[in-house]
Amino acid sequence: MAECILAGKVAIVTGGGRGLGRAMVLALAEAGANVVCAAHIDTDFAEVKAAHKKLGTAGLLVTHRMDVRSSAECDGLIAATRKAFGPADILVNNAGLTFTYIWPDLYRKAEKPHFWEHKDDIIENVVGVNFLGADRLARRAVPAMLDKGWGRVINVTTKLSTMRFPWSSPYGPSKAALEQASDNWAQDVAGTGVTVNILNPGGGADTPGMADEMREKSRAMKKPMLMAPEKMMAPVVWLASPASNGVNGMRYDAQDWNEKKASASEASRIGRPVGFLLRPRKKPATKTKR
Repeated sequence: MAECILAGKVAIVTGGGRGLGRAMVLALAEAGANVVCAAHIDTDFAEVKAAHKKLGTAGLLVTHRMDVRSSAECDGLIAATRKAFGPADILVNNAGLTFTYIWPDLYRKAEKPHFWEHKDDIIENVVGVNFLGADRLARRAVPAMLDKGWGRVINVTTKLSTMRFPWSSPYGPSKAALEQASDNWAQDVAGTGVTVNILNPGGGADTPGMADEMREKSRAMKKPMLMAPEKMMAPVVWLASPASNGVNGMRYDAQDWNEKKASASEASRIGRPVGFLLRPRKKPATKTKR
């Protein structure tokens, strides 16, 4: 990883206390950024601080307990970041509620659940965290980036195939909303020096957001089927850095990224535009002439 490539930059990572978020917090700090680790579960903060301390020479770290579902707490995060380090240059929207929240017993059920079985509070919380929280923070952070003429919004969505699983609602639709929003935002900031891109694990990840049954199964395999959170580190540093200037409206799957190779070449190899291509209308069957 390039040493101090982010020196002087200020980053916010939501959902930073564990899993993918923690890996990205540590990667950005190791690259020299001053990082605000924001999370709803503050019992994770001690481990984050201990891991950060082991980095030695690195950017500074502060932790901040907040809930992205609250507009007031989003305001508070932006204010706390300014007070600690100055306006954010980098926003990583990683906070998310996954299937372990929606269906804790998903992999123990005889059959996959149906969308009509969800309660209202589950739907509202998942959409509130996975999409509305990211939207709130982007709207609050981007104006200061525009003032500087440089900034990064990095959103974590999910695989396109996961969005379309018949049993993935409301997780899939909430991530699809953020996917399309990323497309809209990227077009809106084009040419300003601010960029909006997506970084996904690209498959299941070995984090607390994955069911225990799947994590245990993966760890017992000769080649684990779940991705290690550390795979997010190299691509997030590249996306957050000046090395990615001009890269806007792209999505990257971390599991396909070879951290031993040059980041620019890896980005070129695996990147694809954010958003969706509408499926063409099926042409009516033509009658064969006899």
